[in-house]
Amino acid sequence: MSARTRALAVCTALVLALLVTAVLAPLPYSLAYPGMTANVLGSDEGKPVITISGARTRKTDGQLRMTSIVATGPEAAVHLPDIVKGWFRTDEAVMPREAVYPVGENTEEIAEHNAQQMRESQHTATSAALGQLGKSGQDIKVKLMLADVGGPSAGLMFALGIVDKLDGDGAGHDLTGGRTIAGTGTITADGKVGAVGGVPLKTQAARRDDATVFLVPRKECADAEAELPKGLRLIPVSTLDGAVDALKALRTGGKVPSC
Repeated sequence: MSARTRALAVCTALVLALLVTAVLAPLPYSLAYPGMTANVLGSDEGKPVITISGARTRKTDGQLRMTSIVATGPEAAVHLPDIVKGWFRTDEAVMPREAVYPVGENTEEIAEHNAQQMRESQHTATSAALGQLGKSGQDIKVKLMLADVGGPSAGLMFALGIVDKLDGDGAGHDLTGGRTIAGTGTITADGKVGAVGGVPLKTQAARRDDATVFLVPRKECADAEAELPKGLRLIPVSTLDGAVDALKALRTGGKVPSC
């Protein structure tokens, strides 16, 4: 065997070794999928998602569904073939692991962080809803309960659910207009709606569960439009007031914002 042939064989073996290593080595990514949705106007595990005391509540029609994603755990090994497959699927997304799990290094720490974010989201959703209605949190108490869901992204839908149960559209009608409306977005106590991530997967979860309208943070319109399921209408929102006004306009046939 000539020196040239030996050198070529060594180089080929090195390249193959690198390729095998690249294929087999775990990478810092997570795979995400459409998750569960829940009607915040209804019940979860036999208990109302929203319970209000200190004020008369309305009987509501239609649905307001919060949406979620599920992802491979922080300790799961994701390899190059998994990532390549994910890039070509619409019901799967490849996301940097730090974007999915920004805090914590194990399942227990992350679960506690997400639970804390959910508790804070529920508190701010209540403040935003009561503020939108001009009602006092001293007289009206709101309890929110949704099992096995963490993070802040249900804030907007919680706030809308509280508004609908207390006041509807303010004229005796449901905010939903009898529709199944889904959405996502964080909420601040003063009613600002924030971006959440994973929107294309959440729109798929919404349509799977029969939603025809999806409320999306305005800054994430482009993401939502990229793989929008057929039969799902996007309504961009940036504040709770804006979301309430958009739903009123949707019911009455008025001008509704679009992406």
